[in-house]
Amino acid sequence: MLLDSDIMIDILRGYPPALAWLGRLESTPIGLPGLVAMELLQGCRNQNEQQRVERQLKRFTIYWPRETDCHGALLDLVTHHLSHNLGIIDALIGHTALGAADELATFNVKHYSVITGLKTVQPY
Repeated sequence: MLLDSDIMIDILRGYPPALAWLGRLESTPIGLPGLVAMELLQGCRNQNEQQRVERQLKRFTIYWPRETDCHGALLDLVTHHLSHNLGIIDALIGHTALGAADELATFNVKHYSVITGLKTVQPY
């Protein structure tokens, strides 16, 4: 299972439902799209926050979009940007999960609903 930015923000903030949910996934491999890791780092306001995020990121396998994922993201962006407000990062994150043949845990289900074949999970 790959985690979207909104889930990781809850985990980083120590939100009890997020931590409890993550704790129940003991045997489930958990990863992050590389773009999610970059979004989290971009949101840091100082060196201490960045170091804390970097430590947390080490707990997860990072997945990067493959060339075919990028092509799929581009096609979905062309098709759904204007009609459904699909953004570049969401298209790439969704296709990274597709390329990894994995589910994406997110609360932004609407953003990802236009990506055919992508399975999303609202975790808590």
